[in-house]
Amino acid sequence: MNAPKTTKTAIIVAGPTCSGKSALALDLARRFDGTVINADSMQVYRDLRILTARPDDADEAAVPHRLYGVLDAAVPGSVAWWRSEALREMDEAWAVGRMPILCGGTGMYLRALTDGLVEVPDPGDAARTEARGLAEEIGPEALHGRLMQVDPETASGLRPNDTQRISRAWEVWTGTGHGLAWWRSQPGLPPAPCRFVSVQLDPEREGLRRAIDVRFGQMLEAGALEEVSRLLERGLDPVLPAMRAHGVPELASVLRGEETLEEARKSAVLAIGRYTRRQATWFRHHALGKEGDAMISLRRYTHFAQDSESDYEKIENFISERVDAAALSS
Repeated sequence: MNAPKTTKTAIIVAGPTCSGKSALALDLARRFDGTVINADSMQVYRDLRILTARPDDADEAAVPHRLYGVLDAAVPGSVAWWRSEALREMDEAWAVGRMPILCGGTGMYLRALTDGLVEVPDPGDAARTEARGLAEEIGPEALHGRLMQVDPETASGLRPNDTQRISRAWEVWTGTGHGLAWWRSQPGLPPAPCRFVSVQLDPEREGLRRAIDVRFGQMLEAGALEEVSRLLERGLDPVLPAMRAHGVPELASVLRGEETLEEARKSAVLAIGRYTRRQATWFRHHALGKEGDAMISLRRYTHFAQDSESDYEKIENFISERVDAAALSS
């Protein structure tokens, strides 16, 4: 028996940093009359256009782009906030006959749509203040040790130097009486009411590392150091997500006179490379769509590259075979 048709379809373009997601999403948006919706947790911040490699003015003028640069750096984004905003943007795209194309490398954001989301209650200001204070006073590794004693299920899934996530886990346990892992096991919000067709970019490691190095150099030429200088002048809490974006801590050390620009560049490229390994591993173990509706491309996608043209044809054909034409007119 054939499965019933869904009336709405959305495309997902996912993969590690610098794999060519934005370029592919732009080309797909031109082909499928799409609206590109950001699914990158750092590209939501308007203060970091250069360092987060947000689409430029020409790209944003070519097709509609949504949820890029919509938050001030002082405001912490969250999975729940993004899910709500993404659903709204998807509905608006469908309403005008456009195809939502979700583009980004933040897997938890995308899974909040494909698999649903458990809403964690607000732990309260007191718990947040305590968590941030402890992270600054004793450091993330010591706080991770304390978390391991009271909430080992959550703590075991966190890196001991991940200040942001450890602080979040501590505030949730302190403010709600349960750990994040417990909350995530509870019934929550349902998946988005649509069919997802996903493309995951998974290029080989060495080529991706070279691309990261080249792009970070281009970011420096475009004014990344000045961008970080403006951010630091605001005196924001260093625990905020925007203050931990790739390149911000490294370039901040240059501005404080602790490192040379070349040293900071090497450190940033190394850190980004490590992050892309974690991203790639995560995506390999988490499907974004039902079986048969997801494909993997093993090359980095770039405009005008001969290999990319061939890959694009395969990707376009894969999507075309699965996109319900009625979804564009519903």
